[in-house]
Amino acid sequence: MPKIYLEKNVLDAAFERLEIAFNRFDHIYFSVSAGKDSSVMVQLANIVAKKLNKKFDVLYIDLEGQYKCTIDHLYELKKLSQIDNFYHVALPLALRNAVSVLQPKWICWEEESKDLWIRPLPKDSINIHNNPFKWFREGEEFEEFILQFADWYQKKNKGTIGCGVAIRTDESLNRFRTISFQKNKVTLDNYQWTTKIRFNNELIDVYNFYPIYDWRVEDIWGAVSKLDLKYNKIYDLMYKNGLSIHEQRICQPYGDDQRNGLNQFKALEYDTWAKVVSRVNGVNFGNIYCRTYALGNIKTSKPNFMNWQEYTVFLLESIGIYNRDLMMHYYRKISKFMYWYKKKDNIEFCDIPEEGSKKLENQKKIISWRRIARAIEKNDFYMKRLSFAQTKSDNEQLRIMAHKWDNLLSQDMYTDDKDLRKFIEEEVVKNDS
Repeated sequence: MPKIYLEKNVLDAAFERLEIAFNRFDHIYFSVSAGKDSSVMVQLANIVAKKLNKKFDVLYIDLEGQYKCTIDHLYELKKLSQIDNFYHVALPLALRNAVSVLQPKWICWEEESKDLWIRPLPKDSINIHNNPFKWFREGEEFEEFILQFADWYQKKNKGTIGCGVAIRTDESLNRFRTISFQKNKVTLDNYQWTTKIRFNNELIDVYNFYPIYDWRVEDIWGAVSKLDLKYNKIYDLMYKNGLSIHEQRICQPYGDDQRNGLNQFKALEYDTWAKVVSRVNGVNFGNIYCRTYALGNIKTSKPNFMNWQEYTVFLLESIGIYNRDLMMHYYRKISKFMYWYKKKDNIEFCDIPEEGSKKLENQKKIISWRRIARAIEKNDFYMKRLSFAQTKSDNEQLRIMAHKWDNLLSQDMYTDDKDLRKFIEEEVVKNDS
């Protein structure tokens, strides 16, 4: 049975909301990602707009690190008959990089990294060379840009503006509460599926509206089938690769949630993957660990076909792909660790055991390849798990790395090491001043 909304199924309810939006707002634009939800939303909007003889605009923010299938589908959407202006934005925005401890952010479409771009700059895009947004600041946050665009669009077009957003509340109870039951928000004509936007702490004459907020993922694919809508073919590949329809995501792959799907990115578009590895600090590391202890997901990590020594070498080489300096830092620490046990207990390199008592390993009383591998997995910069302490030399190396790469240190960087946390905070404060 379909979900019932005021005695209507969700498809009819969405069509009704879209008709209200087109009749009530002076101008409308839809924010799309070329994923399944926004794709269905904008195609439904095109059906309604054609019926009402209306036009609408579209905002797409190109994050550079996208599937080729996503870009192909985007250009399918650009052909929708009722689109007036299609704002294909490919500006250098700062994006979250949750797969690297040392570089928490990266900047898409950054000119100085042009030789590493994952794909060429789209010719029909709004980019740094033809940017009409006087307020834009290179390296600003994605969320900041969204609000600035809304304010700019309202001032440009005047009147009351509607921004269509393809949020589905079945993905989050908080989303459902916010849209359906929040009493203190400002709505349009008391429609709970609308929310007036605040910019610089002031309400502006722009409303986000959510035409498919009460849909399930099954409703999305049901609409695609029933109405013969276009869709992103990456979902076919995801399904063939073992992801259920509830697990499939296409948003930028280096964020806190998306890092769990990095191995899918590699499997689905291997030709794009090679460029992604070189482009973003830590991506290959994230792919290797996306379902392992290193990123806090599960505690098993070593492949069954590797022993702990092979796995240790594998980890070091993987780090070296994106950061040779960090790899060499760990290599030197591990060498000293081994030399100390050779001097103390006469344990030669070839005699280091694969593993020992977990209790003694945790108490840092014995050497083993497992103990070494676990230290690398945890991104233990000071190698405290190998009995090292924080040193001035370590901090100086970290400081040199920070000057070598932009955004290497950030106050929002996650670490459970108090000394590293203190160093980061002091360094960031020093740089800000």
